[in-house]
Amino acid sequence: MSFGARAVIRPDALRHNLSVIRQAVPGSRVMAVVKANAYGHGLCTVADSLTDADSFAVARLDEARELRQHGIEKPIVLLEGIWDMEDQTSAINQGCELVVHSLEQVEHLEAHAGAKVTVWLKIDTGMHRLGFALTDVPAVLARLQSSPHVKELRLMTHFSNADVVEDDKTTRQLDRFATIAKGFKGDVSVANSPGAFGWDQIRQLKDTLGFSGDHWIRPGISLYGVSPFPASSGEALGLRPAMQFEARLISVKRIPAGESVGYCERFTTDRDTTIGVIAAGYGDGYPRVFRDGTPVLLNGRRVPLAGIVSMDMLTVDLGPDASDRVGDVATLWGDGLAVEELAEWAETIPYTLLCGVMHRESA
Repeated sequence: MSFGARAVIRPDALRHNLSVIRQAVPGSRVMAVVKANAYGHGLCTVADSLTDADSFAVARLDEARELRQHGIEKPIVLLEGIWDMEDQTSAINQGCELVVHSLEQVEHLEAHAGAKVTVWLKIDTGMHRLGFALTDVPAVLARLQSSPHVKELRLMTHFSNADVVEDDKTTRQLDRFATIAKGFKGDVSVANSPGAFGWDQIRQLKDTLGFSGDHWIRPGISLYGVSPFPASSGEALGLRPAMQFEARLISVKRIPAGESVGYCERFTTDRDTTIGVIAAGYGDGYPRVFRDGTPVLLNGRRVPLAGIVSMDMLTVDLGPDASDRVGDVATLWGDGLAVEELAEWAETIPYTLLCGVMHRESA
């Protein structure tokens, strides 16, 4: 079969990672974060694979609609909430749970006429992105608790620095959250992937705060086999990469010493060598910012990127004694070449690489 770049998604890895995450925070329920096309892995593909998740979380209503149209019946949480009455009605009719983080959203709920909805009240404990200030929470809680349109009220916050375990910001956020959540009569959610893996306080949260409902964690990047911590790997946490990003070798050619390869003459050979052309480029989600030397895995060995990445192709230095052949499959990241390592070569984070994978039809 002929193909250019392709992302092979592994349901068994997704299910394995979910199991590892559950073991990290025993007794918790899991809200699997599948926003941004499931971090580039395919929204419906991932949802079909994670049948053991307790619910799914998305950023936008269109993502929830896609899941429902695909036949997904589990609860879906809209992490950004909604912004007008029409979308609110649509979301509630589709059985979505709404995150509420602004007074405008509270007012929309109070004006709602129809089915009751489960609400996650977002509290700003220091991220300063979405959520109510601690001083405003008691009044908002009272309004939502008295609303006839709220079926169940739950609490949520989000960590800003949980991936830096030496930083006490997470502890300070938990202390602030405790002023509201201690003894709360309902469900609570605080932990993203780094929170779940890096903080003992999360495992003890229900006992510490004494809330009566369920403890929910919201794993994102770790579901896909990637470590949420800098200078670390998913493998070190027992995770498996869910994406194998690969492409075929489409050309092998000899180049004499002193010749340049690709645009702008960025790479020039220092010896007679063999250049391989691989059918992947920034049009597929392999960024142009990768530096010379970025590793590509081919036939069991690492070969370095040689020259600027093009829209549909990249070039690698196969070496003077190469025996690689047209049609061989190269791993851009996946087994044996972690996306965490590739992110360092692009001076970015793994999230960016995964979410950037494009969906192009193969020839």
